[in-house]
This record gives sequence, structure tokens and C-alpha cells, in this order.
Amino acid sequence: MNYAPLQGIKVVDFTSVQSGPSCTQLLAWLGADVTKIERPGSGDATRMELQFDPTEPSYYFLQLNSNKKSLTLDAATPDGHEILTKLIKECDIFVENLHPGAMDKLGFSWEVVHKLNPRCIYGTIKGFPTASKYADLKAYEPVAQVTAGAASTTGWYEGDNDVPTQSGAALGDSNTGMHLTIGLLAALMQRERTGEGVYVYQSMHNACLNLCRIKTRDQLTLDRIGYLTQFPQYPDGKFGDFVPRSGNTEGSGVLGWTYKCKGWENDPNAYVYVIFQRGAKDFEKACQAFGFQDWLTNPDFNTADARDRHKQQIIDRVQQFCLNKTKYEVTDLLSPYGVPVAPVLSTKEIMNEPSNYDGNTLVKINQGGKIGEFVTVGVPFTMSNYQPAYGPCPTLGGNTDEVLASLGYTVEQIAKFKSNGTTTPMPKAASSK
Repeated sequence: MNYAPLQGIKVVDFTSVQSGPSCTQLLAWLGADVTKIERPGSGDATRMELQFDPTEPSYYFLQLNSNKKSLTLDAATPDGHEILTKLIKECDIFVENLHPGAMDKLGFSWEVVHKLNPRCIYGTIKGFPTASKYADLKAYEPVAQVTAGAASTTGWYEGDNDVPTQSGAALGDSNTGMHLTIGLLAALMQRERTGEGVYVYQSMHNACLNLCRIKTRDQLTLDRIGYLTQFPQYPDGKFGDFVPRSGNTEGSGVLGWTYKCKGWENDPNAYVYVIFQRGAKDFEKACQAFGFQDWLTNPDFNTADARDRHKQQIIDRVQQFCLNKTKYEVTDLLSPYGVPVAPVLSTKEIMNEPSNYDGNTLVKINQGGKIGEFVTVGVPFTMSNYQPAYGPCPTLGGNTDEVLASLGYTVEQIAKFKSNGTTTPMPKAASSK
């Protein structure tokens, strides 16, 4: 059995760039019928952003818009307004991520949409909660990270590189899309009981802050006792009144660090991450793995609290152990003893690993034409009775006639929409000299 969980659910996707499209793509992969509204003539901004070929859509667009239909539509025109109204009346979910006030100006606020279709769930993404003092800021990925504690707690803690650093993970964009997806699915479940759609508001700030939860935990501890034992600054460094940057520490009560391995001089990713757990039996097994049995009777190391106080000596000795071994050799030596360990993998290594192509982790999509096959990240979870079919991305406006016909428009009306600027750009007037 391969039953799509969102089969029969209609989604109108009025989003662009990354945060919104990552949400609606996941809905499409789960079986929803997603119609993406794009600007006539240009489409989603990512179509022409970071292109590898000026005549083809970028990988940025391709990785976020698989399995959707594309309808080019200027919703500000009278006909465009009517078409979008018809789509909303028939859909289950409407999603937008325009700047604050834009949908109100277009005439499709939550209140309007709810009157048009009381069963429609309205999903929106904005930079900040409505009550935030920063609600009017134009939000990009780094804006969410720097205001949610991600940047201030990421990076090195001393020297010239002691600067707030944003994560390589899209905490403000794709992460927000995942969070909105959760809200929309919850709203669908709620509608099963109430029969009514709701307004689901997701801010990039709150999605990012949710992933910084343990940093708020650290702030509570710091406020209470004035130091954080798991941080590299402990016990000899000074703590201020806020959670500092902590380099590559694991972040909880265990001692984790990143170590240089053989070849690090030429390979910036020749590193391995190793964790010492707090339990006595776990530590004993780790000492066996490393050959550091002398630590078992040394009071500087044989308790978790002692290891917190002498973490630099531990790091220094493990570093010497790793230097003459590859990151894979260290992993193979330590993992049989139950030591949490893993090689630092580059994006190239990840995408070249055959086991990642398991049907969901990484997937290959055949776009056809000059693009051919491309790789993207699939649905991040698996279901025992459902395997997504990963299809190509739509061409700009490639489903316009199909969608309009499904709404009951005639061939003549569809032709009129093309000529009056509703679905294709109006011809530019010749300049007079």
C-alpha cells in the first residue's frame, strides 16, 4: 500500500524564495495538490538566482519546488483577483510569505479568505511575531539568526574570530517552513473536528528560537550560578551575564569536541567529533577504546565533574591520538566501544555517499532537458506505508491553462487573460523619441 497522507488536499502556494516553498514542497511530497502562484514573466525570485545557466532555473528553485503546478498570475488585476478568489474557494490550505501588509493590500487577508472559504486554513510566514519590537524589519535568514540567539552563541570564543557567526543550516528559512508545516497539519487535524479552518502564523524568529532552546536553558543556569560547566571557558575563564560562544563543545553535560585528523593541513574537513559521556561505565569503555586506562584511577579524570574541570587536558591528549589517523579510522576504532563519534563530512562526501540515496535522505529528480538529473534532500522522515514520488519542478506558468480550465474558464477567457496582463506580462510600449 502506498497511500499519500495528504491525497485530496488542495494547496494554493503564494510563497516565494525558501521559507514558504520548503513548506509547500513538503506538502506536495506528502500527496497534496499544490498550485504555485508565480509572477507573470519572472516567477519566483529563485528561478533566476544563482543560476548555473542563464536559460535554466537555478538549483535553488529546483530544490524547493518539486511536484508543484505553476500558475502565472497577477493577482492585482481584476481578472487575477477573480481567479485567485476561485482558487481559494476550492482549496484546503492557502500559504503566503509576503512582507507584512502585502496580502491585506491585495485584498486577501485572513479575514477575507475566511469569509470566502471558512474551511480554508491560512498559513503565513513573517519575520517576527506581531507583538515583537522588530516586527517591521525586513527578514532574511541571518536576520532571524541574529535576533534569536543563534549567532551570538555560535562561533569561536577567543581571538580574532570571536565574532557572532550564523549557522550554515537554514535555521530561519527551511526550518521555518518545517515549523509551519507542523502548524498546518495540526490545523488539518483540528478541522476534522470543528469543520473550520484557522489562521496559522509562523515567524522566522520563533522557528529559529525554538532550535536555540538549550541556549535559553544555559541562560537560566548562568543567571542562577554564574558559570556553565560544560563550556570551554570553565573552570578558568570568566563568564559574563549572557551565554557565550563555545566553539565546538557539545552543548550539554557531556564533553564533546572536534579533533584534527591525519591530513588536516590540506583538507579543511579532516576532523572527527568525539564525545565522552558522563556515566562511569561509558567512560570506562571510552578509556579502553583510546588505551587511556590510567584515567580510570586518576582523580582528575575518573568522574564527570573532574573531567569538566580538566577538559583541556582531555582535549589535548585525544588530539594527539587522532593526529596520525584519518577521521574514518578514528571512527572505526572508537565506535565498537560505544563512544559517540563521527567524521566531519563535507557536502561533497555527503552527496557522494551511496547509502544516502535510500529513497528519502537524498533523492535524484529527473528534470529533463538541459538540466537532466539533480539531487535534493527528500522528506526528512519515513512512513511505513508511503513512499513519496519525487517529480520535476514546473516550468514557469506551465500549468496555467490546466488550472484555469479546472476552474471552469473557457479557451476564449484563458486567451483574454494572456492578452490583458493577467497571466502573461503586458508588452512594453515602444519608447518614443
